[in-house]
Amino acid sequence: MREGQRSGIDAGQQAQESQAPALLWDRPAGASQATLILAHGAGAPMDSDFMNLMAEKLAARGLTVVRFEFDYMAARRQDGKKRPPNPQAKLLDCWRSVYAAVRHQVTGPLAIGGKSMGGRMASLLADELDADGLVCLGYPFHAIGKADKPRTAHLADLKTPTLIVQGERDAMGDRHTVAGYQLSAAIELCWLTAGDHDLKPLKVSGYSHEQHLDSAADAVVGFLREHAKKR
Repeated sequence: MREGQRSGIDAGQQAQESQAPALLWDRPAGASQATLILAHGAGAPMDSDFMNLMAEKLAARGLTVVRFEFDYMAARRQDGKKRPPNPQAKLLDCWRSVYAAVRHQVTGPLAIGGKSMGGRMASLLADELDADGLVCLGYPFHAIGKADKPRTAHLADLKTPTLIVQGERDAMGDRHTVAGYQLSAAIELCWLTAGDHDLKPLKVSGYSHEQHLDSAADAVVGFLREHAKKR
């Protein structure tokens, strides 16, 4: 049962939570096993095809999924003008306000994560927020063409149980390159055969994008079931 409403925070609570963005909820038909706040990537909104499909697949497997938009993307929704992402400090403050708002509304395990940039920002806060788990779908280990400048320093000491679902040929962190990075023992990597940054495989691999998204959803649900802390 999908609610699909950009709501969930009343005016008083929104003010209390530092003007947290509107929330889009996908709820399972039965009891929820856990809640995952899922942030969008740098260039696409919270209701992109990728985000919609992942939220639907995760909800169908028993997770509650909460989506939101960073300020620059919310502004784009209002006037249609493309903007670069907000400065990192503002992105992190947005994440903090969303986490606080959702934590007030749900019981049970609460994990955070996202697609690409959204997952990277979540990874910077996972330990601070004491999140019950971290899920990154296509982590941007480095900018395209800049594997020598990895975005991994904080990942070496990460304590939060973490799952990174990554395409083997991701231009922002392929399997060979990532093998050379120092990552915390708390991080599990799920590699999808011949997948790109959107987890889309080459046709010659014998897999479809739909199959890879299903595999990603299965991995996320299994990971959270096993690792998310019980409150």
